[in-house]
Amino acid sequence: MTALAVPAPARSGQLTGTATLLRFALRRDRLLIPAWVAVNTLMILSMPSTLDQLYGTAAARTDLRHQVAVNASFRSLIGPLFDTSTGALTAWRVGVYAGAVAAVTSLVVVVRHTRDEEESGRQELIASGAVGRRAALTAALLAAVVADAALALLVTAGLAAQGAVGALAFGVGLGAVGLVFATMAAIVAQLTESARVVRGLTAAVLGAAFVLRAAGDSARADGSSVLTWLSPLGWLENLRPFAHERWWMLGVFAAAIALQAFLAYELAGRRDVGMSFLPTRPGPATGRLGTAGALAWRLQRGGVLGWSLGFFVAGVVYGGLTGGVAGLVGDNAGARAIFRRMGGRSGLTDAFLASMTGMLGMVAALYVVASVLRLHGEETSGRAEPLLAAPVGRLRWAAGHLTIACAGSALLMLLAGLGIAVGYGHRPLAVLAACLVQLPAIWVVAGLTVLLHGLLPRLAPAAWAVAVAVLLIGWVGPALNAPRAVLGLSPFAHLPKLPGAPMDWPPVLTLLALATLLTAAGLAGMRRRDVGV
Repeated sequence: MTALAVPAPARSGQLTGTATLLRFALRRDRLLIPAWVAVNTLMILSMPSTLDQLYGTAAARTDLRHQVAVNASFRSLIGPLFDTSTGALTAWRVGVYAGAVAAVTSLVVVVRHTRDEEESGRQELIASGAVGRRAALTAALLAAVVADAALALLVTAGLAAQGAVGALAFGVGLGAVGLVFATMAAIVAQLTESARVVRGLTAAVLGAAFVLRAAGDSARADGSSVLTWLSPLGWLENLRPFAHERWWMLGVFAAAIALQAFLAYELAGRRDVGMSFLPTRPGPATGRLGTAGALAWRLQRGGVLGWSLGFFVAGVVYGGLTGGVAGLVGDNAGARAIFRRMGGRSGLTDAFLASMTGMLGMVAALYVVASVLRLHGEETSGRAEPLLAAPVGRLRWAAGHLTIACAGSALLMLLAGLGIAVGYGHRPLAVLAACLVQLPAIWVVAGLTVLLHGLLPRLAPAAWAVAVAVLLIGWVGPALNAPRAVLGLSPFAHLPKLPGAPMDWPPVLTLLALATLLTAAGLAGMRRRDVGV
C-alpha cells in the first residue's frame, strides 16, 4: 500500500522507536557532532576581535565596503557586505563558509544514519523489531536538528555582544542552512542504494549551491541576483544578520525544509528497506577490474573528478583576485601583516599567492583523509574481507587506495595551480611550484591517517580532527597572531613560502621522510592485526 492509504493508527505507529534510535544515533555521534560544531563555532567567534584589529576605524571599514562593492571576484569568494559593524563584518567574512560547514555536518549525520545503515544491513535487523517504518529517518533528521540547534545557540550566545538581534538571526540562519541540506540528503538517500553515491550527489548539490551563490554575487553587489536566490547559501546572506535583518527569509528556509521533509517521508513510505527508486545498474557479465588498484580507482573516481573540478574553479577565482589584492588591502597594515604571516615576507602579491596556495593545500588535506579512510570504510562494511580471501595481499589492496589518495592530491594541486595561472595570467611556473610544494605536508596528513587505521582502527575517523585542526591553525592562527609554537604544529607551517621566498629543500625532504615513515608504520600495523579489528 502507498503511504497515503495507510490508516491513521498504522501511520502513527510508523514512528515507534524513534526516541530509542535517536539516543543511539547521538551516542554514535558523540564525538562527530561536537567536533564539527566546535570547529564551526570557533571559526566564527574568532572573527570579531580579528576584524576589530584589521578595520578599527570608520574610514577603514568604509573603504573595505567600497572595495567589496567594486571587486566582483572578491564578492564571488566571500559575498556582498551590507554594513560595517563588527557583527556585519563577521557574518560577511565567515557566513558562506560557516553555512557550508553546517551543511556538511548535516549531510554526514543524515547519510550516516539512513543509507549507511541500510547498506550495511543493520537497518534491516533493526526494522525486524518493534520499530516504525519512518523511525530511522526521523531519528536521523532529529540528530541533524540537535547538531544545527547547538550551532545556532553557541553562535547566538557568542556574538550577542555584537548585537543580540543580529546574533540570533545569524545563528538561526546557520542552523536553517544545515536543515535545508539535511532534508535534501534525506531525499537523496531514498533514491539510490549506495551511500557512496548519496554522498557524491549531496556534495555535488552543495558545490552547485556555492557556485550559484558565487556567480550571483559576482553579478550583483546587493545579493539580488536570481542565481544567488537559487542557493540556500545565498538565502543566508540575504537574511542580512546585523544589517537590518530580513526575518521573512526564515519563512523561505522553513518552506524549503518542510517541503523536502514531506517528500522524504513520502518516499520512505513507498519503498522496502534496502531498496531505492533509482535501480542499480547491473555490472558487465564478465569482470573488468583485474587489480586492486583498478578497483580503488573505480570506487574513488567520482570523488577525484569532483574535487578536481572544484580545485580548478577555486584556482581561477583566486587567480582573478591576485591582480587586485594590493588595491583591496590598500594601506591596511593589519591585513598586510596577516597575509605576510600566512605567505611570507615577500611582496604583497607573492604573499597573497603563497597564502592562497597554502589554503588550497590544507583543503586538499581533507580530500586525502577522505580518500585514505576508504580503507577503513571497506573494512568495517565487510567488503574488504571477501576481497582479501582471494589472492590479494593486504599491502597490495591498501596500495591501490593510497595511490589514489596521493596521486589524487597531486592532481588537485596541479589543477589548482593551472587555475590560478589562468586567472592571474602571469608567472605560471612559479604558481605551479607554489601549489606542488604543498604536497609533502598533505602526505604527512595522509600518513597520520594510515597510521591510525593500521594501529588504532577504531580511532581512524579521528584523522578528520587532525585535518580540521591543521585547517584551523593555518586559517585562524595568523589572524589571531598565534604563537609560533602553535603555528608550528601544522606541517604546512614548515614549507617554503613560494613564490616569493627561495626554495628550501631540507624541510620539504624532512616532511617527505616523515610521511613515508608514518605510512610504513600504519601498513605494518594493518598487516599484523585481524581484518575488521
